[in-house]
Amino acid sequence: QVQLVESGGGKAQAGGSLRLSCAASGYTVGSGCMTWVRQPPGKSRTGVAAIDTDGSTSYIDSVRGRFTISQDSAKNILYLQMNSLKPEDTAMYYCATGTSGRYCSAGSCSFLACNNLDAWGQGTLVNVST
Repeated sequence: QVQLVESGGGKAQAGGSLRLSCAASGYTVGSGCMTWVRQPPGKSRTGVAAIDTDGSTSYIDSVRGRFTISQDSAKNILYLQMNSLKPEDTAMYYCATGTSGRYCSAGSCSFLACNNLDAWGQGTLVNVST
């Protein structure tokens, strides 16, 4: 079975940095679409970053330029580097696997996010204060 274990969360000051890790077992990082999803307390989950099999990445506007998603095939780990943290980034962060979601028009496709998320980790908490 697929198991995903997140780590690296904790407390941070606004403007600070954290790096989240997602260690996978029963699954090969890079073999499919992988994503980071966050859930603020009392709110629903929303995707923040995703990476496809060809290395294409996608970010929501609020984190673009601050967060970087990457994967290490040798270590079988997915990462999320978070810089210039804001209080609005406070949430439980989850990694998940799925399939590539693309927008296609006139024979050309652009990577948007991962769809059909079928495996989730337990999450790691990020708390950003002022």
